[in-house]
This record gives sequence, C-alpha cells and structure tokens, in this order.
Amino acid sequence: MPSNVPKSIFSYRKYWAKRFGTAPFLPMSRTEMDALGWDSCDVIIVSGDAYVDHPSFAMALIGRLLEAQGFRVGIIAQPDWHSAEPFRTLGKPNLFFGVSAGNMDSMVNRYTSDRKIRSDDAYTPNGEPNKRPDRAVVVYAQRCREAYPDVNVVIGSIEASLRRIAHYDYWSDKVRRSVLPDSKADLLIFGNAERAIVALAHRLAAGEPIDRIRDLRGTGFMAPHGWLPGGDWDEIDSTDVDAPGPLIRHANPYGDEQAENHQAAAGVQPVRFQPIAARKLDRARTAVRLPSYEQVKDDPVLYAHASRTFHLESNPGNARALIQAHGERDVWLNPPPIPLSTPEMDGVFGLPYQRRPHPSYGDAKIPAYEMIRFSINIMRGCFGGCTFCSITEHEGRIIQSRSEESILQEIEDIRDKTPGFTGVISDLGGPTANMYRIACKDKRIETSCRRLSCVFPDVCENLNTDHAPLIQIYRKARAIKGVKRILIGSGLRYDLAVRSPEYIKELVTHHVGGYLKIAPEHTEDGPLAHMMKPGIGTYDKFKQLFDKFSKEAGKEQYLIPYFIAAHPGTTDQDMLALALWLKRNDFRLDQVQTFLPTPMAIATAMYHSERNPLKKVGRGSPLVDTVRGGRQRKLHKAFLRYHDPENWPLLRETLKQMGRADLIGNGKKHLVPSFQPAGTGLRHKESSARKASPDGRMPKSPPQRRKETKVALRRSK
Repeated sequence: MPSNVPKSIFSYRKYWAKRFGTAPFLPMSRTEMDALGWDSCDVIIVSGDAYVDHPSFAMALIGRLLEAQGFRVGIIAQPDWHSAEPFRTLGKPNLFFGVSAGNMDSMVNRYTSDRKIRSDDAYTPNGEPNKRPDRAVVVYAQRCREAYPDVNVVIGSIEASLRRIAHYDYWSDKVRRSVLPDSKADLLIFGNAERAIVALAHRLAAGEPIDRIRDLRGTGFMAPHGWLPGGDWDEIDSTDVDAPGPLIRHANPYGDEQAENHQAAAGVQPVRFQPIAARKLDRARTAVRLPSYEQVKDDPVLYAHASRTFHLESNPGNARALIQAHGERDVWLNPPPIPLSTPEMDGVFGLPYQRRPHPSYGDAKIPAYEMIRFSINIMRGCFGGCTFCSITEHEGRIIQSRSEESILQEIEDIRDKTPGFTGVISDLGGPTANMYRIACKDKRIETSCRRLSCVFPDVCENLNTDHAPLIQIYRKARAIKGVKRILIGSGLRYDLAVRSPEYIKELVTHHVGGYLKIAPEHTEDGPLAHMMKPGIGTYDKFKQLFDKFSKEAGKEQYLIPYFIAAHPGTTDQDMLALALWLKRNDFRLDQVQTFLPTPMAIATAMYHSERNPLKKVGRGSPLVDTVRGGRQRKLHKAFLRYHDPENWPLLRETLKQMGRADLIGNGKKHLVPSFQPAGTGLRHKESSARKASPDGRMPKSPPQRRKETKVALRRSK
C-alpha cells in the first residue's frame, strides 16, 4: 500500500511515444493531431477552463508533465456538455480521460455568496459566462463514459479534491455524496496530482488494469463494503479516535464502588479503563472509518465529527487511510501525496510552456491569464490553516519551494518570451507571499505533528520563520536586466512578517505599488478564533512597521485591509465593533467579502453543523453563532460598508434594536447619520415603502442624487 518513500516523478523510463517530440501547444483538434503525426492520444484532459499553456493553469501543468514522460496528451477545453459528441473530438484515449472542473470549483466559479449567477467567468475567453455546467466534474465524467463506455475515467482538480467525501453543499443546502459515486469515475486524484498522475499513466501503459491500482497516495476509489488491502491491515472507527457524545463531568478515575454509587445517583458515568491492545496498530496499515454518508447527512454532530477527523488525518507524514460508506459500497481514500522536492518543483515549472492561450482563441482576452501573465509562482502549500480557506485541504500544509535558479530563470523567460512585458513582474508568490522555504525545524516533528495550523493560536516554536531566502530572491530579481520593478500581489501573512522586520523593510521599500492588500479578516477575538487568525494586535504591529519603513523610504503608501462578513462565530455585536474600528481608522471599504461555505472547509462544517470541529465535538457542545438568513448576511455586509447611504436604513433599524441608538447622528462619534439623502436606501424596505407612497414624487436625477450623497458623507465623517 502507499509508501512514504516517493519515487522521483522524473525518474521513470519514458513511454515509447516520446519519439513524437514536444508539441507547440497540446492539441485541441484532429487537425493539430495530424500535424503532429499522432493517430491517437494516450491521455485526454477535459477541463472547464480555456486552455492557457501556462503553469498556473492545471491542464497545462499536468499535460506538459505527462508529455515529458513520453505520452501524447490532448485537451478538450470547455466542451458543450449537452451531448457526448464534443467528448469524441480527439477520439478515444488509449489510457484515460483526465476530468477537471478547472482551477476553481464550478459552483464557486458560477455563483456568488448570495447564490446569484455571476455575470462573467475569468477563465473563459472575453470573460463570457455559462461555458461550464454546475458540478462540472460529475457532468464531464458522465459524458466521457457516454462517449466511450469502456474508457478509464480519472477525476481531479480542486472540485474533485474538495468533494472527495460526503460534504455540505451550500448551493443545494444539503450534504451531498462524495463526487466518486456520482461521477462513476474509476479513480479520483486529490491534492497536487503530479506523483499520482505520472505513476498511474506508466502503470496503465504497462497493462495494469485501473481497478487493481489501489496503492497510490493521493487517490480515492470505490470499494466493496469492508474491503481492506490485505490481511495485515486494520480498520478502526473514527469514534474510537475522537469520540463524539455527551459531555460529562470527570468521574473518579479509580472507579471505587462508593464513588461509583454516588456518581450514578448524580447521573455521571465512571471511567472504565480499556484493556491495552494485544499489538500496537501500524498507522501505515490502519484505515479510519468515518461515519457513513447516510449518517452525516442527517446528523450535524456526526458531520462535524467527521470533518474534525478528516482534517486531523491530513499530514502526509502520519495520515491514515479513510473509509466512508456510501450505501453498500465504501469510498476509500489513501493518505495525502508526499510533497514534491525542490528539484521536482523546478522540473515541473521548467517544462516548455508557451505561456499564452491556445491560438484558437485569437485576440480574445482571458481575464485569469491577463492577471497572472507576468507573475511567478515560487511555492505551493499553506500552513496557515484558516478555517474558511481550502488551500490547505488541497495543497497541504507543507511548503514546497522552487530553487532560486528556477525562479530567476522564469523571470528571464517572461522578459524574453511573453508579449507585452513592460519590465514589471506583477507577483512573486503563491498561496501566500511570504512562506517561501519556511518549514518545521525538525523533520521528525513535522512528520508526527497533527496541528491544524503552524501559526495559530501563535506561531509554533518549532517553525523556522527565517525570511532571508525570500529577501535574497527579491534582491536578485530586481537586479535582472530589463526588470524595472517586482511587485508582490499574493496575500501576506503578517504574523510571520513581524518576525522579520528586515523583510518588511525590503518589501515596503521596493515591492509595494502604493497599496498593499492585507487580510486581518476581523478585529474581534470570537470570530478570529473561529477563523484561526491572529488577533488584531498583530495587525497593529505590522502597520507600525509598514508606516515606519514607508516613511524612511520617502513613500506615501497605504494598507488595504480585507474583512469577512457573516463568518461562523460572528455576532451582530462583533460586526458593530468592527464597523466602529473601521470608522476610527478612517477605512471605507469598496469591496467586501461575505463568507462563502466551500466544500470541506472547517468553517463550512461550522456553518452547517453549528458546532466547532476545532475542538472535540459532543452532543452537548456549545452551538456556534451562524449567520444563515439573507437579512442578517446583508446586515453583516452593511456593517463593513457603514459609509454607504444604501445601508443606512438597515443599520439605523438594527442599532435601535441593539440598544445603540446613540450611534445614530451627524457627529464624528456616530456610525450613521440620522438623515437619508433623497433617492438612496431604496434597497431597504423602509425606503421601498416611501418610494411606493401616493405623493407621486419622482426620484431625483443621478447627478443630483450623487451630489446630495457626497454632502451627506462629508457631514457623517
């Protein structure tokens, strides 16, 4: 079964089709295949995104990696899913269809946090919407099977990864099954797929049936109920690992008869010592059975327990296989993949990408490509563990970094090969800006650790927070001929940055373009604890250093903070406190983020179950404040935009209900004014009723309305 000693992804003997060489672009048509001399494809990747031959796009990265192994790889990008015919465009693949929803979960891509359909799609030419179906992995996989009933179907990408077990689906407001039985795929690859996809392709090419490939880390499959790989394997129940149930007072640990009688009268069960197992279980050959889909879909406590167990089994150094029954069969998940080494990362990012969209798109602009065209991914993974984010569930907590030489070479490639380059690199980063080469000080500790975050509630004492390698890359990148400026666009982990004032000075002096985005997310301890984010005091420390070094550099620069509305664990009082903090600090946010429950995130488990999986979950566990109703979600968002006249009627009404009418008025100490500019606040029922009044007055013209609004805003400051 899965090994902890990985084989290098570039050590395999190349497949015979290597003789065809490297394709200018991976083919999307039979005409392109003919030009390459191909009679068929070995692997066909189906994706919900447009094909951009760039390592930031998963289909290109996986496709070029398989090409480097000698396989012929074709691309079917954004096919019409209403019939199977578009899935026959390139013929039947010799090895498998690789199905992906794209770089985003298709539901997140298509719908807002208010469940409204988005008006554009950043991964489609010209941002055109509706080019992919809901739950694209399931739909595409079914169409592949319809096109060729006997074909191997392998699903992957972040959508498959985050839906690999029973999960709460925000858009249907119910717990859905794993994507495996719904898609009827032969295999699911989760997380970063390089190791599994390369090993799978070579084993299939050698004639091994896909239904016998059961030992690849980072893969999931359907198995008969109770199936185990061999006689030396053990199965344990998740309730034995982290038992959910009623919370009871501590009983007398000695269990004497008199104490037991007294406790029994009080309704307390004494502790019973369990006999020591005859043999110690081998974690590498132990599978943990989660509560079944049928159980978690109807029981919020068991759902929260399953989520907690799942996340505790996420470190590739000690994670056990997971099993979850779906009807009469089991979803079996092998442990997560072993992270790539630096040479492997260099190899993946050094493949012959064209770094631009496929020529078939002509002059069409693909917004996601335009955003990353001059950016460089220097690492992957995140040990932050923010509960609302799914990066850790997908990429893992262990940071995988590229070498300095590889990064600098890519900068030169952008300079020399990317059309439109003006000398500005828009980002050197990844999931975070400043986790490059940061890791646990001791590999033994790293492989045995079961913490969900290395930086919460405080930065772990075993974490090496040295920013020197990153500072050195910044300096060498700036020195490359033809490079005028290096900007940092990835999210900055400021609780790490304050450990290295030298890094902040380097960043502020050379790499901030006037504004730096930063994400404290909230100011109050309650919401922050449920997010696993540092206290606002850490933000204050960072801001002091940011302002100090900006002044020393003679630059006028500003922090742009990001906050989340309606996150689990947030009360109306918390949002009011945040709004008052924003006003005291003179922040007027243009864009705000309302919490979106994405599959498998810990915060999503909080949202659905109203329990906190960061702690042991029991029947008597305290409930988590959860913002579910549309009005309350709008209210929390309105607190973040307290300065918008459209929100004033709702805020005034709420402040009165909260007993804080003292915050309504026209002075600096007030949150919202007592007057309403004409023609504003129409989204609120108070203003809507006024609009419907029989006086027959017409709303004022937009210029007049804007003028009155500006006057009102000045008065309210």
